[in-house]
Amino acid sequence: MRIAVIGTGYVGLVAGTCFAESGNTVTCIDIDKDKIDRLNSGEVPIYEPGLEELLKRNVRDGRLKFTTNYAEGVPNAHIAFIAVGTPPGQDGSADVKYVLAAARSIAEHMTGYMVVVDKSTVPVGTAARVSDAISGNTEHSFDVVSNPEFLKEGAAIADFLKPDRVVIGSGSERATRLMDELYEPFVRTGNPIIHMAVAGAELTKYAANAMLATRISFMNEIANLCARVGANVDDVRRGMGSDERIGSRFLFSGVGYGGSCFPKDVQAIVKTAEVHGYDFEIMKAVESVNESQKRLLFEMINAHYGGDLTGKRFAIWGLAFKPNTDDMREAPAIVVIEALLEAGATVCAHDPEAVDECKRHYLGDKIEYSASPLAALQGANALVVITEWNEFRRPDFDVVKEALTEPIIFDGRNIYPRETLETAGFTYYGIGR
Repeated sequence: MRIAVIGTGYVGLVAGTCFAESGNTVTCIDIDKDKIDRLNSGEVPIYEPGLEELLKRNVRDGRLKFTTNYAEGVPNAHIAFIAVGTPPGQDGSADVKYVLAAARSIAEHMTGYMVVVDKSTVPVGTAARVSDAISGNTEHSFDVVSNPEFLKEGAAIADFLKPDRVVIGSGSERATRLMDELYEPFVRTGNPIIHMAVAGAELTKYAANAMLATRISFMNEIANLCARVGANVDDVRRGMGSDERIGSRFLFSGVGYGGSCFPKDVQAIVKTAEVHGYDFEIMKAVESVNESQKRLLFEMINAHYGGDLTGKRFAIWGLAFKPNTDDMREAPAIVVIEALLEAGATVCAHDPEAVDECKRHYLGDKIEYSASPLAALQGANALVVITEWNEFRRPDFDVVKEALTEPIIFDGRNIYPRETLETAGFTYYGIGR
């Protein structure tokens, strides 16, 4: 098939590359000329394991190209995916102005029947607005489909090439057949393509992320209770997770969730409910708990030092909101570091991928950066672990202890065994332990 993908952000770039990998001819369109120039020169603007290799191969083989010009990708395309940003507004609602602008541009360059797909995470009712935007700018026939993405940053390529499900919201048999044909190579092992009405598909993405966010905040509440009653949250997690009705995933306590999806999707589903006259109390609590949880690590540090952090120095391991990405949107590390700085401390941070992102868009030169985890420890009063990168899991604790001025570890992801560290002479703080 001939496919146009509007937007070369995280979703658009992964989707376009993976569709090309399955033999389609894909044109990715973005109004950001600098980004398109970088992509055409072989530079991938985001870190995602496996993406760069697939992208370069498909560009080399002629199946994938990048442009700022709709006229190079939309005419004669069978399907156009809208994968632009939907940033939260001040009231928490998703802003779909970029989606509607993309729809109008698609309409102006259509040359025949086309399926236009909302791949961006959009509120219920957006497909109807996209349809209105297109019909007002073209005489050609078209169908609008909702096809939400379920990509985990750090595992997006595998998620796209081998999805556990594909959700398609459509009221058109013709559009449904085209979408089924497009996705057939990705579900050959039998995972389902789930068909439903457009509104159901639009809500499914929000509902899935809201549920996962709820599990995280719930376990963080349980961890905080464990700390007060003398229980170990790891024991509670195993006891709960062995119940097949609950399962073991997304039951790890820590310093809260971040990233591009959970925070804004929780806000958006609360706002959607509000617009329709419903008070979504659970999701409001999920958001509130998460914001409080991001400060928990700082509060532990501050309490340990009796409320005086003036002149203290901390080594931070991990800036990205999760491993295997350079994404720092809503990252707990930002909250922790800014609180430390405000309290008079200094910080030296290391992250395998997110340092440049942090310098450009978040903390700039307000902190120091280290090229290695161990170098960040030199002269620090304590180690603070915020992101559970694999390379942080098994350090030489003798070297760690020697580098720190005090043998103290604040473990925001519970990746170290408390008993082992305390036996080795460390003062250890975990979440709910």
